[in-house]
Amino acid sequence: MGFDTSGLLPLSDALQGMLEQLACCCDSEQLPLPEALGRVLASDIASPLAVPPFDNSAMDGYAVRLADLASGTPLIMAGKAFAGQPYQGEWPAGHCVRIMTGAPVPAGTDAVVMQEETQADGDRITFLAQPEPGQNIRRAGSDIGKGACVLPAGTRLTPREMPLLASLGVATVAVRRPLKVAIFSTGDELKPVGTPLAHGDIYDSNRYGVRAMLARMGCDCLDLGIIPDDPAQLRAAFIRADEEADVLITTGGVSVGEADFTKQLLDELGEIGFWKLAIKPGKPFAFGRLPRAWFFGLPGNPVSAMVTFDQLVQPALAKLAGQRFERPLQLQATAAEPLKKSLGRLDFQRGILSQGPNGLEVRSTGSQDSAVFSSLSRANCYIVLERERGRVAAGETVTVEPFGGLLL
Repeated sequence: MGFDTSGLLPLSDALQGMLEQLACCCDSEQLPLPEALGRVLASDIASPLAVPPFDNSAMDGYAVRLADLASGTPLIMAGKAFAGQPYQGEWPAGHCVRIMTGAPVPAGTDAVVMQEETQADGDRITFLAQPEPGQNIRRAGSDIGKGACVLPAGTRLTPREMPLLASLGVATVAVRRPLKVAIFSTGDELKPVGTPLAHGDIYDSNRYGVRAMLARMGCDCLDLGIIPDDPAQLRAAFIRADEEADVLITTGGVSVGEADFTKQLLDELGEIGFWKLAIKPGKPFAFGRLPRAWFFGLPGNPVSAMVTFDQLVQPALAKLAGQRFERPLQLQATAAEPLKKSLGRLDFQRGILSQGPNGLEVRSTGSQDSAVFSSLSRANCYIVLERERGRVAAGETVTVEPFGGLLL
């Protein structure tokens, strides 16, 4: 694959290098609309009808012909039109039709005058304002034209899209099967939650974060648990993941000084690049290909694992799943306090973004050590400090990236 392992690799280069090698690997299937929530569309959806399907009233009021209003005399109400019960009677000259919001406008209607601009005396209606042609009329197809693409392939269906498709009468949709992702944590020091810790042990936390983020992305997760630093058990876990999943994600074992046999095993089974990324937290990172599955190796430090997943693995998985992916929104805010920063790496500090008296302001959650997970749990955004930037003084403008769906 021609990985460049010299120096520190910029985040943008790492992401581009991965995405250029990846393509959707999930087949499509047809599902009834209620079962498709959370799935990714496999093809564009074209509207089978115009929306709205007929000219209708945008207001409660009176359907009129402009010629009948020219004399300025009151008009006689010829009848009423309701949503689902259109007016179908005669409409003589000098008459108007009482109409409710959403009701089809009678043929020949030039405008709808809202009821607040009229006075009624029995069936005699006086109009207090002269309407413009087409006023308060929703024209057929003004929202969606028949045959127009309403949702492109790659859209993940959320509660926002479901009523749209239902309003078009779409009963079944072609969607991608979920991406299947195997995960495990490595390290003799890791212990499952709910068990007592011996001296030197820590609880396995990364797997819970990774699994939760995979669930937010709609992936099927094959959780292989904790694998100790044992070549035979690691080999078995790698082989099983490669046979049963599209992707394998591990945490730990990819930084300098960790068990050499982990890297040797990965090199033996596939083609893996071990990178040193120019980001903080999250410098050690591995990416490559096993015989069947793609591989992502995350750092062992908890915050580093979450940040590298969010910034690198998320867009890669989206491409493999056939999902359209847009980079997170970034905003400008004022630093409410000084921020420590060293030159050389793009820094994703954890911050609290709020509305101040003069606009958006952000402050640090405290210690930015990659092992201090509480700094992430208290945050609602990243403070993104450029690679070439140093210490930040209070009052300086900084870039912030509010947490998206994975971390909220």
